[in-house]
Amino acid sequence: MKLVMAIIKPFRLDAVREALTGLGIQGLTVSEVKGFGRQKGQTEIYRGAEYAVNFLPKLKLEIVIKADEVEKVVEALTTAAKTGQIGDGKIFVTPVDQVTRIRTGETDAEAL
Repeated sequence: MKLVMAIIKPFRLDAVREALTGLGIQGLTVSEVKGFGRQKGQTEIYRGAEYAVNFLPKLKLEIVIKADEVEKVVEALTTAAKTGQIGDGKIFVTPVDQVTRIRTGETDAEAL
């Protein structure tokens, strides 16, 4: 099993969710996060005063899937989240050793 974590722009969430449900992905976790990369923040004006926003709002998606689904999930995420602009985000894939569904006690692939 694998954990796919994606950092995306907030307005791309609906397109990403539709792409993942189209693949049969049944669940994901979404967290609101802030951060920066090459984008390094931006300058905004509030009540006539200019100020720097160093940490930009992003969404962090976490999806646990079977190892054989990684390529198609990463491709769907990349296609749906891409705007072509700096700050589109990143995708990380890490191994998952064990999953347990709390309600039923099912483990690993049955718990997905």
